[in-house]
Amino acid sequence: MILHLQHARHALTAAALALTCMTGAAAETPSPDYRIRETFNVGDSVYVRALKIEPDTNTIWVGTSTGVHEIDLATRKPRNTFTRADGLANEYVFAVGIDTQGYKWFGTNAGGASRYKDGKWKTYFPMHGLADYWIYSYANDKDGNLWIGTWAGVNQFNVKTGEFKKYVKELINEWVYGLDVDAKGRVWFATEGGVSMFDGKEWKSWTHKDGLGAPNTEQLPASSNTGLGTRARHDLTTMEHGQPTYNPNYSFAMHIDPQGTAWVGTWGGGVARFDGKTWKNYNSKDGLVGNIVYSIAQDKQGALWFGTDKGVSRFDGKTWRSYTTNEGLLDSNVYAIAAAANGDVWVGTRRGVAVIGK
Repeated sequence: MILHLQHARHALTAAALALTCMTGAAAETPSPDYRIRETFNVGDSVYVRALKIEPDTNTIWVGTSTGVHEIDLATRKPRNTFTRADGLANEYVFAVGIDTQGYKWFGTNAGGASRYKDGKWKTYFPMHGLADYWIYSYANDKDGNLWIGTWAGVNQFNVKTGEFKKYVKELINEWVYGLDVDAKGRVWFATEGGVSMFDGKEWKSWTHKDGLGAPNTEQLPASSNTGLGTRARHDLTTMEHGQPTYNPNYSFAMHIDPQGTAWVGTWGGGVARFDGKTWKNYNSKDGLVGNIVYSIAQDKQGALWFGTDKGVSRFDGKTWRSYTTNEGLLDSNVYAIAAAANGDVWVGTRRGVAVIGK
């Protein structure tokens, strides 16, 4: 059954949001507990790059290449769809953040950062203090400030004063994709050139030479699609001549677990785990479905979910379970993951979102 759900005022340009309810067990289900239960289509040429759950309103925010959906988690119905006509600086949304005052932040591709609350919008550009027009991640620190990862360094935004601080040279590399904050208040950054950490006073960094990323056991070619060390803009294509490439310093995702362990998604080097002293890497030989890791989330049971170029994998510390297009994913590349309080895990790909649950 396909139930078309369209916002009363307008739909995304590519296609109206559609919910496909998948009945019965998915084919080749790898786990008796979890299966892909639903898929939400947003258009064949549309990419879902960001997912953010807002527990206070029971909402999931879906950032796509053609705008943002606000979806009611209980009913699965869209409350709103936002495009440039509504206040977004650019329809291509790569990151969604929610600050400590309840403002929703949408990081766009070349359009700066748009902030939204109670029907009111404000957009920030470099002229206001933003580090760059390309925004890829958000995280709140222990003092209530909002960190913003961009293609030209990071910002710390004071939500009370509205002031921006910018850090560029302190980072191992200025192209920042992933952000997270640990229980000690330290901020961790996944960049195109490795991982950096800021404890409020000092900066530390790590690269593949320190243990970040698994060895290139598949002998994949190095990618030429990189702006590393330059100001040249580039896309996020990880394939060349029809095959995946390898660049383990290039880190897409950052997640800090409750024990303070850092988990990093790399380009070709799988998932890197850092306990503060030692790096350990997991790749396809260990059970990870793909070695290019775009996204990471942790569910209420403590299991980690990794979005890769070949599907999504769940790791409970001992056992790996993977889900691919064979089980119902709309596309192999999983760019975003969000774990809901009820145990559902939402994954974003090209064409839409899938919900994995019991």
